[in-house]
This record gives sequence, structure tokens and C-alpha cells, in this order.
Amino acid sequence: MDALNIIPLTPGVHFRHVQIHTGLNMHVLQAGLPGNPCVLLLHGFPELAFSWRHQLTALAAAGFHVIAPDQRGYGRTEGGDDRFEGDWQASGMLELVDDVLALLKAMGIQEVKAVIGHDFGSPVAAWCALTRPEVFRSVVMMSAPFSGPPDPQSWSATHAALSQEVAALAHLQPPRQHYQWYYAGVQANADMWHPAQGLQAFLRAYYHVKSADWVGNQPQPLQAWRADELAQLPHYYVMPADQTMAQAVAAHAPSAEDVARCHWLTDADLAVYVAEYERRGFQGGLQWYRCATSLAQFEALSRYGGHTIDVPAAYIAGEADWGVYQFPGALEKMKAQACKDMRFIKLLPQAGHWVQQEQPEAVNQLLLSFLSSL
Repeated sequence: MDALNIIPLTPGVHFRHVQIHTGLNMHVLQAGLPGNPCVLLLHGFPELAFSWRHQLTALAAAGFHVIAPDQRGYGRTEGGDDRFEGDWQASGMLELVDDVLALLKAMGIQEVKAVIGHDFGSPVAAWCALTRPEVFRSVVMMSAPFSGPPDPQSWSATHAALSQEVAALAHLQPPRQHYQWYYAGVQANADMWHPAQGLQAFLRAYYHVKSADWVGNQPQPLQAWRADELAQLPHYYVMPADQTMAQAVAAHAPSAEDVARCHWLTDADLAVYVAEYERRGFQGGLQWYRCATSLAQFEALSRYGGHTIDVPAAYIAGEADWGVYQFPGALEKMKAQACKDMRFIKLLPQAGHWVQQEQPEAVNQLLLSFLSSL
């Protein structure tokens, strides 16, 4: 266990493990006084509770009890099934909401002032607010916009249409593949866990290429979920068909000068991610993608067709984040249909996909403004 005691925590941030009734022993970072209004932070892929290090202290200083768990399959949270052939269905969206509810129950928290999610944590936060508004009193989504539940009359056709265009990527010249369907495959974990360039170099390149530091990120809206439109996405989203993710980002690895200028992800910060993923691998997080791309997930979520997020909502992303547009029309649906009380949508300059790490002060100001308006 000594090897686990390396996470550099800011004074005032503490860790604990919480046994919850969905079978997890959940690792949680927390700051602020228990009993203060609760703010819950949900990370994405390939991230950790540590990804909220700048928000934990800032929100606690403003008078909140802030908790950030390593979610199912990640970091130091134990009890999930990391085997490819294991119980990957436990990582479905509604099951992830159940994990969050179980954590709150175990910690004696009855209400959350705001649930805030980034990347794949964004839809988890959205589904928390949509399904249990009496618990989650507001929601902030980051990077991944929420377009609402699948239509109960056409969820099967929608899944088929998405899958058809993903398959059509293989017939482009040059052929491409969609990263989410790649992540759902058996090979992705080994490709990223043991890449030719080494795990440290892979993660450095992966975080770099999705940030504002990479000049190739010039996102724009796509017209439709169609193979030729999806091909406009960078290779870390729509990959060359003959490459692994590690190979796709290696071509854009940062120089030594780029790394030296990277104030938002120091070598010490990166070492936390490298140590956690080196120990555990990626499959626990990749199970989420298997669920997200499955027909069964579309059916399960379609039961909430027509439901909206009615609690106050906000959306934050970086101007250089292709994640805003990777699902054509999602941002517009979030504005017009999915959220009934959208307080603001902010795209921050000089930020890419890792917005809460790249521009923490600006994100913290927006979060505090949102919380004070409730």
C-alpha cells in the first residue's frame, strides 16, 4: 500500500474510502466542512478525482463541502470488474448514477447543491439531475453537452444510424475509426496500458493533443452524424483505421519546450495519472464506452424519453475543445430541449478539453457565480 501514498494533496484536501451498497469501496477526495452545502465533482476519462484538485480548495474556501470520487473502474476505487469479459454492464449510465446515490447515502448527505461533471462525468451529472432532481438541486456540465434521453419511439433506429456511419468510416480514403467504438473493443486497454512509447509518453501526448496547447485544435460545428463530416474530427476522436490510440497521438507528441511551458499539467501532476493507470490499466474506464455504444444502453435510457433537466443548469467548455461538437447537434439540443433552466453556456479562451485544469481560475469563478445565483 505504500506505493499508493503519492498523491500530492493541497492542504485542506483529505482522502477517505467509503464502502457503498453497490459493491464499491469508493476512494473520495474531500474538502470543506461536512454539513456545509455539498458540491459533488465527477471526473471523466482518462481522469481521476485528482483532476478536480483546483476546484476542491476553491469551492471549500467559499463555504461548501466538496467531494470528488474516483468513479467506478478508476483510480483507487475498488470493487468494480476490470476484466474485459467481466460485468461491464455495471458501468451503464443509470448504474453510475446509482453509485453516486449510494455514495451520498453512505456519507449521510441527503441533498447536493450542485453536481458538476467533466467529459464522461458530464452525462453522469446530467442523468443525476434528470432522474433525481430532489437530490441534485443543480448541475454543471463540462466539455460534453447533454442532448437528452433517446426517443422512446426511435431509440433502436437511432442506434442503428449511429452504428452505420461509424462502420462507413472504414470505407473512407484513408479509412478511419471512431474512438468510442475502438474503446469498446478488446484491444484498447492493452494498446494504451503498454504502448510502444511508454505510458508516461502516451499520457503526456494524449493530454497535450486534446488541450489548447496543440495548435491543431480549431473546432467547428459539424453538419450531421455522417462519416464524411465525422472525418473532420482530429485523429484522437476519429482515428486512422490502422492505428491504435497510442499511435494516433504519438504523431503530435509535445516537444520538450511544449512540456516546459505546460503550466496546467506539471511533471508531478502527470506522475499521479501515470502511477494510477500503470497500476490499474484502463479497462475499468473503458467499460463505460462499451455500455455507451451498446443497444441495451439506448433502450434503458429511452425509458426517460421526454424527460428534461428542470433544475438550474450551466455548461462550461474550452474554445479549443472539439468535444463541444463531436456529436453534431448536441449543443443545440441541450440549449433548446434538454435543459429547462440553462443559466449560461461559456466557452473559455485558451482552454481545450481539460478545461478545469487548463483554466482553473476562470472555471472556479464561473462555478462560484453559478452557485451564488441559486
